Amino acid sequence: MTLYNHIACKLCEYEAQLVPYIPQGGNWKDLPDIFHDKRLDSIRATGGRTTYYGRLRWDKPSYTIATYFNRVPNGCNIHPSQNRILSNREAARLQSFPDGFVFKGSKASQFKQIGNAVPPLLARYVSSLIKPHLQSYNFVDLFAGCGGLSEGFIMNGFQLVAANEIDSNIMMTNEFNHSHYAPKENFILGDISHPQVQQHLFEACEGMKIDVIVGGPPCQGFSYAGWRDPNDKRNQLFREFVSVVCKLQPKFFVMENVPGILTMKSGDTIKEIIAAFREVGYYVGKPIKLNAEDYGVPQKRRRVFIIGSLNPDVQIQSATPLFSDDDLNLPRFVTVKDAIGNLPTLSDGGGVVETEFIFEAKSAYDRLMLQEISFEEFYGFCLHHSNPTSLS
Repeated sequence: MTLYNHIACKLCEYEAQLVPYIPQGGNWKDLPDIFHDKRLDSIRATGGRTTYYGRLRWDKPSYTIATYFNRVPNGCNIHPSQNRILSNREAARLQSFPDGFVFKGSKASQFKQIGNAVPPLLARYVSSLIKPHLQSYNFVDLFAGCGGLSEGFIMNGFQLVAANEIDSNIMMTNEFNHSHYAPKENFILGDISHPQVQQHLFEACEGMKIDVIVGGPPCQGFSYAGWRDPNDKRNQLFREFVSVVCKLQPKFFVMENVPGILTMKSGDTIKEIIAAFREVGYYVGKPIKLNAEDYGVPQKRRRVFIIGSLNPDVQIQSATPLFSDDDLNLPRFVTVKDAIGNLPTLSDGGGVVETEFIFEAKSAYDRLMLQEISFEEFYGFCLHHSNPTSLS
């Protein structure tokens, strides 16, 4: 088979010296005093997250895959047993992108695409909350990124009509992977706040009944990791989302964002967003906070989803975890080992865009990523086996 994007970013000489000292599950605290740099010295002096300079554990989900997973200091990005950074394909698997999903564009763009994406399995679960209330499943993806939300909805039988993204490198990935679901001209590149871009989108949807609009307006201004600037103009892009929803009148909208959106401006921001949707006729429930590892993603990642409906009588069921390490009635979390343990070994900086190799699936998650089984088959296997994600 062909494995795409299994490439590890080359460590700089200094970081390459650090990595062997960090054990599985370890972090900056394990580095000997012979090492000094501005960031490390600051963390030592003031304390810091245990994910900094971190190495993943085989037996747990990964920490959040962020846009800087190509660097040692910024997170828990070191392979559990190999002295290198995660490859792009490994990071993509930890995000739950199937192996057939190919990332295009520059190296820097691919890091951004993977790190910013909504995990498809998390999106698939969210789609399952609204699917029982629909008879048809056409959807539009705004602020689409590389297509994580789209991938999850498609996985659950939804039909992509059109997508919009402002970054040409990122849109290249989205179009490459999803243009067999929607016409190429319906992958609309440009700033959604520009009238001509919105008009292009409306023309792409002409004659189609749009059931759902999904999207994640840029979250930098809301993020705990960012500056949380209430004047950041990106924080107002949700209004363009509202504008498109008002025009196309889908039965549902689904807006995704980071947990920081709930506390921005002491909670006034989320109230403003909900009020804007209500003003155009949508009934909006309480924001849903989800943990990705609860839904089959081998990664600790927190996200918020706002769901609105045109029908005031619709009752969205409460989110219920599918996986747990505490509830004995549920399968355990998918681990790093389940996700990437069977991928080919790489050297520091090794790998090529396309790798040909004979792959023997050793976990149910392998088979899901290879698209040999559906999510329903994967989850059924997990429910009925004591070591649910292992085939051996």
